[in-house]
Amino acid sequence: MHQKPRASTWLTRTGVGALALALLGTTVITGQAATAAPTDELAELTVITTADTEWKFLDDGTDPAAGLGSMNAWTETDFDDSAWKSAKGSFGAKRGVLEPVGPHTPRTLLNQYLADQPSTTIPTYFFRTSFDLEAGQADQFVEISGDVTFDDALVVWVNGTKVAGFLDDRLTGQSNQEYAGSSNGDPISSSFRVPAEVLVDGENTVALSLHQDRASSSDIYLDMPQLSLHTTEHREPPSRVILTPTQTPETSQYISWLGGLADEETGVVEIRETAGSEVRSIDAAFVDRVNNNPLPHFSVEVTGLKPATSYTYRVGNADSYSQWFTFTTADPNAENFQYIYFGDAQIGLDTTWPQVVEQAMAAAPNIVGSVHAGDLIDTASNETQWVNWFKGMEQSAATTNVMAAPGNHEYSGDAKLRAWKANFEYPRNNPSVETVGELAQLTVGDTPQAAQYRALFEHWTEFAQETVYYADYQGVRFISINATRSSGFLTPENLPACEGSDCPANDLGSLWIEFQAAWLDHILEGTSSKWNVVTFHQPVYSASSGRNEPILREHWVPVFQKHNIDLVQMGHDHVYARGYNNENVTEHEGVTDGPVYIVSNSGAKHYQLAPAEDNVWTQNNATQVLRGRGFTTYQIVDVTADALTYKSYIAEKTSSASTELNVGDLWDEFTITKDAAGTKWVTEAGVAVPEETEPALNVAVDTSVRCVAGKATLMVAATNAESGPISLNIVNDFGSKQFAKVEAGKKGTAAFSTRQSELSEGTVSVEAYDGETRSTQQVEFAAASC
Repeated sequence: MHQKPRASTWLTRTGVGALALALLGTTVITGQAATAAPTDELAELTVITTADTEWKFLDDGTDPAAGLGSMNAWTETDFDDSAWKSAKGSFGAKRGVLEPVGPHTPRTLLNQYLADQPSTTIPTYFFRTSFDLEAGQADQFVEISGDVTFDDALVVWVNGTKVAGFLDDRLTGQSNQEYAGSSNGDPISSSFRVPAEVLVDGENTVALSLHQDRASSSDIYLDMPQLSLHTTEHREPPSRVILTPTQTPETSQYISWLGGLADEETGVVEIRETAGSEVRSIDAAFVDRVNNNPLPHFSVEVTGLKPATSYTYRVGNADSYSQWFTFTTADPNAENFQYIYFGDAQIGLDTTWPQVVEQAMAAAPNIVGSVHAGDLIDTASNETQWVNWFKGMEQSAATTNVMAAPGNHEYSGDAKLRAWKANFEYPRNNPSVETVGELAQLTVGDTPQAAQYRALFEHWTEFAQETVYYADYQGVRFISINATRSSGFLTPENLPACEGSDCPANDLGSLWIEFQAAWLDHILEGTSSKWNVVTFHQPVYSASSGRNEPILREHWVPVFQKHNIDLVQMGHDHVYARGYNNENVTEHEGVTDGPVYIVSNSGAKHYQLAPAEDNVWTQNNATQVLRGRGFTTYQIVDVTADALTYKSYIAEKTSSASTELNVGDLWDEFTITKDAAGTKWVTEAGVAVPEETEPALNVAVDTSVRCVAGKATLMVAATNAESGPISLNIVNDFGSKQFAKVEAGKKGTAAFSTRQSELSEGTVSVEAYDGETRSTQQVEFAAASC
């Protein structure tokens, strides 16, 4: 997502020296209202820790600013919190008692329920602590860093200024007692870095508001393991370096990264042919800063490259550069290559995910890229999770193309997908009014309905950028679509008013899916790619228990079937399933001739399978060939001139795995073959591709025997029912008769005389040829006597 550079909000203090790459020393301040002694050598000061910091907290469901002039008065240093409770962290409750909240056990119990509504959770909890700085010391610091673990949402203030918010997008600012968050399950750990301009000499106050996500939430948790002050601005080399495909991957390449210095607004790519020495420098565009992370994102489209050529590059900001990486541009003449397909990473990003990627890359070291079916992370507003996802992909993403589709968790705490669009750059060939066919007619006219359609389609055209796209790469059209639907991000601001059941705003989710279906139909009508692969998150044929996506199935499956998509790659269900639509069954055992539908899982989260005999597949004219649960997989797809070979491997197992196979074993395999004429077969492992039979031309043949001068004569009449002329060649034991041309609807005849008065039964061969297709049929004739 390109934006014009903007003034940074992460400003350093004036008078501070050059940024250091390493801290010179560390001092820890413990307890509330602790005082730091000034020192010329101070580089870092830790002012809050879990073990030593005493917090004042309010957990009775009341508003601490009630009756005061400002709703945020409770965050100010001069606020009177003497009546609040006092304790050390961590804090929490599980169904009202002091029990573990996920993997964390709180030290101090929070009151979980409202006094007058014992089954309703308190929406918001309030916490305050403070530390002192000596005269002149505040100006020594340029940055504040903090770590937090929370459930379900958190806001951080320093001296009355909000410095960080986590999953707080639901807060309206109308009340201090509000629910927020997004039901993430276990507590989330994250971190933040902010300018130190909020610090003052003397007393400094840190205030936190902790929010439940709903009235029926079962738990609550908070811990701030550390808050530190730094005299040097945090600096790292650029990270999250990632390649994504352009619309011309033979001659151009998207490169994106996260800068290592907060106040940088410019970036650069240095690139050269690997076999050459001349280095080009290309300016990159500032994209965004997201998730309380002061570090900026950058992106650039490098153009003017040569096809099938190896390039070496690095990215940088100021005098800080990444390591050198190498990639190869697409080869328009290549017929053989590999790519990897991953399901959800999401859970186990620091454990399972890097191991899965490592195994996949070891099994397929020469891939051109990887495809990801959404839910790369669990919470999009959690920078720690993005750090871990990119850490697992560090070498793969920087050297091969990443083609990802967003899942529902990419919207968690990030309804506008700012983190997604900051991290990834994709072609802007997404749906628009011009590419959705007849659906565009709904926007025509001056009715309230047409006005709403126009507003929605305009909003979706912008919103779909970098989430709905396609890239043609060496004969494969890789298509990404967006299966998540929520009125929160689908509704534009100032949507025109409309009343009645035919107003589009009444069914936004279905229309959003139909909008993409029309575009998908459009781009498949015009593709010259031999292979077409589509990736999205929520499956059209759900595989795990209790899930079903009828809207996706209604609008997308007909398009997949119409255009005979080769692979439909999905995630979301945290199980494995693979199969086909029953209309693609053939007469050959183990062979189908249509799209292959796949659900896979590449993370540590696992669900139960729906019943084998009664599930979304069986209820909707589809068949599961293979299914499994309790294990993690990655998939390698080999592309050749006439075949796609798909192989799925076991990457991790749980104790409840439904397979006896071991980690590293081949779990699933099939092949799709397609000849130049477009004849397609999907064959199971070990099943031979059916031999192609010549298509029969529509020729009707009649035989009869006549007696001519006492001799038996065989008469053959062949009628051409084709739309154009054909040639006929009729052969039997007595000889052959050739007809050079028989027009459509006309009849050609042949007479074969014998020297006998009797004719034994036999066959006659009729060969028809229309200039392209040649077909032969054998026709029996009966015995006769004259």
